[in-house]
Amino acid sequence: MTEIIVADEKMDDLLGMSVRDFAAATAGKTPTPGGGSVAGVVAALGVALGEMSLNFTRGKKKFAEHEEYYSALGKRLARARGMFEDLLADDVIAYKLYQAAMKQQDSPEKDQAVQLATAAAINVPREMMKLALAMLVDFKTFAEKVNPWLVTDLMAAGVLAAAAVRLSDYNVRVNVPNLSDKSDAEEVKSSSAADLVKADELLAEIEDLGSAYLT
Repeated sequence: MTEIIVADEKMDDLLGMSVRDFAAATAGKTPTPGGGSVAGVVAALGVALGEMSLNFTRGKKKFAEHEEYYSALGKRLARARGMFEDLLADDVIAYKLYQAAMKQQDSPEKDQAVQLATAAAINVPREMMKLALAMLVDFKTFAEKVNPWLVTDLMAAGVLAAAAVRLSDYNVRVNVPNLSDKSDAEEVKSSSAADLVKADELLAEIEDLGSAYLT
């Protein structure tokens, strides 16, 4: 319980940091913020760019027929941004749990604690991947209804969402060898690889749709 409280306090600091301070904290000789935290920030920024693209599109006569769609999309994006922030916090907590488990004396209880912490360290990036994929699907659909002046911002949102998927796949793969159930480990690794391929495909489709507006 103490470790979780410490992680929450650390997380409050991360979410309240300026961009400069977060970059400096990432550069420091500390395990958090690390790759998982950066993935969460990258994903949240990708959603934010999608929201900006939406906010500069909705409410205009030219796109009035899509207002109902824009309203629903806006709610999904706002919710997703908050979820990425939560996953960022979960990543820090998962690391703290693993760190605490590894400090225990060798025993069956330690083995169980390590397995639980490893599962958490895998589940967080897997959830991040699934959410980022959902955002890529939304960005692809939105690319056909976006204000052309905002298309490059939407494409950038797609790039960041796809990057979050790739970063999360790294975190999955580095933790998978610690799973005691090797068949489960292979299934997790395979599913993560499949999601990575899907993310690259969706990004390519978004860029194809967006390039129609570019000279």
